[in-house]
Amino acid sequence: MRYTGPKVRLSRRAGVPLTRKAVKYFEARPYPPGEHGRKTNRRNTGDYGMRLLEKQKLRWYYDVSERQLRRYWDLAVRRPGRSGEQLVALLETRLASLVLRAGLAPSIYAARQYVNHGHIAVDGRKVDIPSYQVKPGQSVTVRDRSARMQPFVAAAEGTYADERTAPYLDVDHRGLRFTLLRRPTREEIVVPVDEQLVVEHYSR
Repeated sequence: MRYTGPKVRLSRRAGVPLTRKAVKYFEARPYPPGEHGRKTNRRNTGDYGMRLLEKQKLRWYYDVSERQLRRYWDLAVRRPGRSGEQLVALLETRLASLVLRAGLAPSIYAARQYVNHGHIAVDGRKVDIPSYQVKPGQSVTVRDRSARMQPFVAAAEGTYADERTAPYLDVDHRGLRFTLLRRPTREEIVVPVDEQLVVEHYSR
C-alpha cells in the first residue's frame, strides 16, 4: 500500500527532506517522529535496518507501493547494466516523476493527482496512469482545458521549477510542456538514496 498520512513525517523517518515543503519542517525537527524520536540514534541502526530504510526512502520519494517497487526491481535486474541504476532510471521516467521534475507540479503527490485527474497528455493523448513509462522523444503537455487552473498558471510562471533543468528534459514552462530527450543517467538524477543498499536489500 502507498502511504497516505502526513508527508513531513516520512521525511523525518527517512532522515532527509523528501519534498520541498518538508525542508523547513525537517530543519526545525531533524529527528524521527513520535514520542521517542529525539532519543533515536540512526547511527546505531543495523545493516538490515539501513538497507530497509534506503528502500523505503526510494519508495517514499517516488510515492510508489511496495508491490510497484518490487515490480520495478524485477524489471531492472533483467536490463543490462547496474541493477540499482536501472531501478532509479525506471522510477525517474514514470510520467508522474517527470511531471514533477519538469516543474509542472510542486510535489510528487500533486503530480500523481494531476495525472490521475486527466490533466496531462502524452503526444497529444490523455494519459491518466501515473506509472506510465515515458519514452525518449515523447512530448508531455498540460491539456488545454486544464491550463487555466491556478496550479498550472503558477507552473507556467516557473513557481515549481528547480534552479537547474534536468539535462534529459527539454522544458517549456510557458507552454506547460516538456520532452524527454533521452534516458537519464544515475549521475543526473537527484534523489537522496544510496541505491546500492536497495540492491543489497533485494538481493539478500
